[in-house]
Amino acid sequence: MRIIGHIARGSALGLVLALASITAQAQTAPAKVERIQNGNIATENIPAVDAALGEKLAAYLSARSANLLDWTPDGKGILITTRFGETSQLHLVGGPMMDRQQLTFAAEPITSAAFSPAKGSTDLVYVWDKGGSENFQFFHLDIATGKNTLVTDGKSRNQGLVWNHKGDRFAFSSTRRDGKNTDVYVGGLKDAATVAPLVAQTGSWGAVAFSQDDKKLLVGQYIAITKSYLSVVDVASGQLTRIKPDKDTIALTGIGFSPDGKGVFLTSDEEGEFKRLGLHDLASAKTTWITADDPWDVEEAVLSQDGTRLAYVLNEGGWSTLRVIDTKSLKPVKLPALAKGIMGGIGFSPDGSRLAVTLTTPTAPADVHVVDLGKGSIEQWTKSEVGGLNTGLFADASLIQFPTFDKQQIPSFVFKPKNASGKLPVIILAHGGPEGQSRPNFSATVQFWANELGAAVLLPNIRGSEGYGKTYLGLDNGFKREDSIKDIGALIDWVATQPDLDKDKVVIAGGSYGGYVTLASMTHFNDKLAGGADTVGISNFITFLEATAEYRRDLRRPEYGDERDPEMRAFLQKISPLTNVAKITKPMLVIQGYNDPRVPVGEAEQMVAAIRKNGGDVGYVLAMDEGHGFKKKSNQFVAMMAQAQFFQKVFGQKK
Repeated sequence: MRIIGHIARGSALGLVLALASITAQAQTAPAKVERIQNGNIATENIPAVDAALGEKLAAYLSARSANLLDWTPDGKGILITTRFGETSQLHLVGGPMMDRQQLTFAAEPITSAAFSPAKGSTDLVYVWDKGGSENFQFFHLDIATGKNTLVTDGKSRNQGLVWNHKGDRFAFSSTRRDGKNTDVYVGGLKDAATVAPLVAQTGSWGAVAFSQDDKKLLVGQYIAITKSYLSVVDVASGQLTRIKPDKDTIALTGIGFSPDGKGVFLTSDEEGEFKRLGLHDLASAKTTWITADDPWDVEEAVLSQDGTRLAYVLNEGGWSTLRVIDTKSLKPVKLPALAKGIMGGIGFSPDGSRLAVTLTTPTAPADVHVVDLGKGSIEQWTKSEVGGLNTGLFADASLIQFPTFDKQQIPSFVFKPKNASGKLPVIILAHGGPEGQSRPNFSATVQFWANELGAAVLLPNIRGSEGYGKTYLGLDNGFKREDSIKDIGALIDWVATQPDLDKDKVVIAGGSYGGYVTLASMTHFNDKLAGGADTVGISNFITFLEATAEYRRDLRRPEYGDERDPEMRAFLQKISPLTNVAKITKPMLVIQGYNDPRVPVGEAEQMVAAIRKNGGDVGYVLAMDEGHGFKKKSNQFVAMMAQAQFFQKVFGQKK
């Protein structure tokens, strides 16, 4: 997952110099490390900011992106989220390459919103949380008046808003009932905070789509990435009917109802390794498979408002392929050629004649393109800036595979600086999840590391990554956890065989589960790695599972193992980085958000303390107004500068 993101260049030099004066005090002996508090940022053992490097970083982090959220109800414009200030906010774009009109000006990022589809409506509902707490709340913004109103209760975790076709009510999920289970509600702007749940079951449930007459609601229950269910709910009575009740170990994902309401479009891995797209007939319980011949996951799909067209995206080894079908004939609609890249955030215009697509490539930030399905043409609607940098010098992505201990071939994307000479230092960047996937999308962070630090950046998809079939996805579960760390060891060995890579200057970094991979790799391969940079990573599986937010515990146990089982508890304790911290003798960096509900701050604090107790060299950055990853540009700058200067130190680029 992307942990460190973007920053506006703004008065970069002033920011750099201010930070330099603040952090200079933090250079103390490991035994007596002072915590320097500056506003919402606390640092320990972090060097003074290098002003020249900071100027370069500010340019890279001023790169923006534009991500599609919705179309306006009249179909004339689109709603996007992009950043022009401290955080990403909502903007309207009225046409191709037109100016962006900012709608929200919150201190916290806003990256999810949807218009009521009612004709002539000015109602927009957006999602907001404070300080990375993930206690998401819904707010109603009247576009005509600019008035903002809290819609939910202000306390529980609310998400997954789905408007009905009439546009007067919406479905959503919330932990309101007990803080542990996630129920499904259907309400309106005035009663969403008080309405009784429509589905109140054990576990994590979410709304998918309403039928065309709004009488039925498709809902999903998530148990694990390889185990999820679908049901149809009668909105009036609450009667719940499960789809494919005889299949217990499949991953079912809902898309929506057929126009006549007699069928449901869904994806399922029941027929093989990958998630296929199908049309399931509710009466006969038979499924017609649409992508049976495609050996890849269908990762995203959306129906037009009238249900007559369906667009879906295939994940082909990390790259995206877009397709559109007619839902009556199930035959493809001809599309124009799109650039090779990663697609997401797809959405039909209200009349279904156009399809908006968010597209990013290794060398270009995400932007919105619109396909005219009748004309078979495509037009770019947004153009995101890249801080004045020369995109022709950006590092492109290539794909390699390397063998590991059990003969598996592990895929990895590689970014190398252009026109490089000599042996390159290496940064291994481990993704989160664990069921995430590194993709060849644009990353200002990766470009900065490649171009300004002169490093080769490797993004491996070790076992347990999605996109390569359900067998591969499960190769790291439970007692097989450390097999994924062995894959990192195999990658380090592969680096040693490459004539243009420096085996003596290899570091590992990652966030969330990638943070665990970083810490664990340092305990296993301390002799081969020059250092490690962990962001919001798990240091002890027991303390993590016992302290992570209550609604998440049962969602994580199928992947990591149930710490309440004595045998599993002993195993998790044995393999935890904290247990093996004495094996780490190389420099470390730890970055953490204080409000993180997923990997609580204690995971970072105990790891830093243990390394320091052993006499180790560790720097620490703590943001008091962030959660699971840094979202505010000023905080991102501090964290990324700490990372960059840490890499320079272990690479021997700075004395």
